[in-house]
Amino acid sequence: MDKDASAQRFQGRCLCGAVTLTIRAEQPSMDVCHCNICRRWGGGPLMSIEQHDAPDIRGSEHVGIYASSDWAERGFCKQCGTHLFYRLKQGSFHAIPVGLFDEGGSWKFKQQIFIDQKPRNYQFADQTTVMTGQEVFDQWSASQG
Repeated sequence: MDKDASAQRFQGRCLCGAVTLTIRAEQPSMDVCHCNICRRWGGGPLMSIEQHDAPDIRGSEHVGIYASSDWAERGFCKQCGTHLFYRLKQGSFHAIPVGLFDEGGSWKFKQQIFIDQKPRNYQFADQTTVMTGQEVFDQWSASQG
């Protein structure tokens, strides 16, 4: 059976509804990034679903892009400011905030990254895989080589 055939479609949207994102996922799960940039961007850790295929975006004329580092950029709705995605400049990897999706609150909490940059003032109860920033970069480098 084709992997895509067993995947479910999920549609998320920004606060004002000008932008919708549709993704496909077999077993959706939530990851959390504690890096300084994600926390500055959203005021707290980024809770997202990771996708290795670009989402289908409707209302793309309302999407603004900010190059937040040499390797990644962040998308937002130019109408209401909703954070839409973090994506790598090379490849099609996207991290999309789970709050955009009505179903996002039921997805399994799987992994936390940049755990070495997490402030001490909060802690999640769920047991997850944790990775430091260096471990994330090492894993990414190994997959590129």
